[in-house]
Amino acid sequence: MGNHAADREPEGLAVLASVARAARAGLVREIEASGAFAADPGWRAAFEAVPRHLFVPYYYTGTERRWGESPDPRTRERWVRGAYEDVPLATRLRDGVLVSSSSQPSLMALMLAELRVADGDTVLEIGAGTGYNAALLSYRLGAENVTTVDLDPEITESARRHLATAGYRPTVVTGDGARGVPERAPFDRIIATCTVTAVPRAWLAQCTPGALILAPLATGLIALTVRDSGHAEGHFLHTAAYFVPLRGSDPPEPQPVALAGVPRRARESELFRFLLALTRGTLDPQEAYALWEREGMPGRERYGVTVAAEHAWAWLDEPEGPYAWPLPG
Repeated sequence: MGNHAADREPEGLAVLASVARAARAGLVREIEASGAFAADPGWRAAFEAVPRHLFVPYYYTGTERRWGESPDPRTRERWVRGAYEDVPLATRLRDGVLVSSSSQPSLMALMLAELRVADGDTVLEIGAGTGYNAALLSYRLGAENVTTVDLDPEITESARRHLATAGYRPTVVTGDGARGVPERAPFDRIIATCTVTAVPRAWLAQCTPGALILAPLATGLIALTVRDSGHAEGHFLHTAAYFVPLRGSDPPEPQPVALAGVPRRARESELFRFLLALTRGTLDPQEAYALWEREGMPGRERYGVTVAAEHAWAWLDEPEGPYAWPLPG
């Protein structure tokens, strides 16, 4: 007499694989409808091919922990369906603080498309996370051209394991992302999947001339073209972006901002808060509000950043225009 539970297991895995394929196809359609592939439709094939659920063997939704190895087949199906929702997934908590996640796929697609890669480009990813983004890069460019770095050895070990399970073997480095990975330089592209307070000079030094750096900064995404090791400049993309902070340096503790006297529509505006985050105390809220009103509530794409040999600054419209604010770094 056969073991009925064992007999049913292969059938259950086949059902789960079928659910994953259908859910992945649905996610790709959703990403495409969002316009995220517009700058480079070549990324669609990567999202079609790389199985996100292999990179999130468990994740948290509110107070629920969804686990791919649950003995309950209904829980496993919820896990795999949830892995293909267009939402960020919390994957690692430490003392109640989020330290690693799988980013929202449509935002990942937008960022990858804005990298404007060409065949043969070498890419450094700052923030290995689950390994999913490195897998997408490996599919498009070849694993030999992809390096990903993270400070936490537990994160790099799990990313390496997930990547191997999915069939990809890029270089995974445990180290301080702010220092880059000099032994793998030079890079044609650097993409950060963690928020920075400054663009490290080490990144510029490890780039080829004409390279692109894309990084979350002040709730936006800055795209910098590197002229040489001492100069990079570019605009923010239009979209908002919220990521786990880069670890390894000691970012200043955020100070509460008093918004008394600022009209409610500004207090509730994401774009006004972006300006406050970008100026970081250089302007008080009333000065920031006056500028914001005078300039017609500018979108993120009107702002930019210049990183020069001795200092860095953010600006509105023009690097040498009337509105500029110093940045750390």
